[in-house]
Amino acid sequence: MVGRTPEEPGDGSSISDEALQAFLRDSESGAPAPKEPSARARMVTERLRQQDARGDVPAAWRATPDAAARGGRRRKIWSAVGVAAAIAVLVVALKPSLLPGDPFGQGEPEVSASPLPAETAAPTGAPGQVPDQIPTLDRPFAGSPALRWADGEAGIVVPAAKAVGGASKDRVAQALRLTSKLLVGANLDPKTLRGERPTAALSVLDPKQPGLLDDMNTSLRSPSEGHDPLKMFSRFDPEEIRLVGEVVKTRGRMTFTKGEFAGVRVHADYTFVYPVAQAGGSNEVTRTIVRRVLDVELSDPAHYDITAGRLVVVKYDQEIGNSACEVYDGFLHPHFKSAEPTGPEPTGPTTDPYDRSTEIGEDASEDCGIVSRV
Repeated sequence: MVGRTPEEPGDGSSISDEALQAFLRDSESGAPAPKEPSARARMVTERLRQQDARGDVPAAWRATPDAAARGGRRRKIWSAVGVAAAIAVLVVALKPSLLPGDPFGQGEPEVSASPLPAETAAPTGAPGQVPDQIPTLDRPFAGSPALRWADGEAGIVVPAAKAVGGASKDRVAQALRLTSKLLVGANLDPKTLRGERPTAALSVLDPKQPGLLDDMNTSLRSPSEGHDPLKMFSRFDPEEIRLVGEVVKTRGRMTFTKGEFAGVRVHADYTFVYPVAQAGGSNEVTRTIVRRVLDVELSDPAHYDITAGRLVVVKYDQEIGNSACEVYDGFLHPHFKSAEPTGPEPTGPTTDPYDRSTEIGEDASEDCGIVSRV
């Protein structure tokens, strides 16, 4: 509330408070009245006299000039303090992190950034540093380079098909579509992420490829160090972890060349960033970063004993950032600052999980490493 100064009338009239007080004092002492007071002034004066006769004139009207002046100064001071407080409340509401300790848990506001264009070549280095911000349930990618990445399947950009080697343009387009379906089914399908069977991803793999589906089924049924489904699929235990929101950030590229088996080979290199929180209502948010590189081939069934319209997996590899070391239960286990880590402490080198400028395995250590950021 903004107060008024002593010079301002309190009832909307054209006569100030001080003028009315002086008029009353002069009237009571017998001094000559002001010349031709207005009708409104006479009305107000008469009302005040009646109130005084009843004994209900406000104290400010009966105060001495010094006391009235002090009251006016107090009103002016409190008015100024009220305006300052209102401004402070507004500033804090717009930027609550200005308060020491960020008591509302808001953190810095998420930096507005335009989306990156689709990746068309291998990056030459790690993404640049971004403002150090704490991820929240409302802003799970705050403080992450992935904030500017595409959302989910939109980040898997299929290049334009053209004939290569003995493979027609249509066969190349089919290989690209199947590779995209495999990536989505293995890394973005909500059922897969909840730890369910990755049916969509498995449906594009050739059942005639020796041992592949048997190994996949064994890893899903009985995970172990030798049969780890995380080598192909991103999975979280829903009793332990919940995804935050519905967006997984994705960035990478897909290329194709002539295949070795009268077909087309597709090379895919993608990184997926998963914002997660602990199941059970915790508000702490962290992220797990998974990079996958795979080569698949769509061969010609006229020349080889393969299943038409299915992919043969030539090679697959992965790098996982912020997940427990040496735990082989088939699930990713992100580390939270508020919880004890799962598995042994990492002892390997520190790496940037967002750096996709080198091939997987280059300068790799046998020891589970530490991520420089999440």
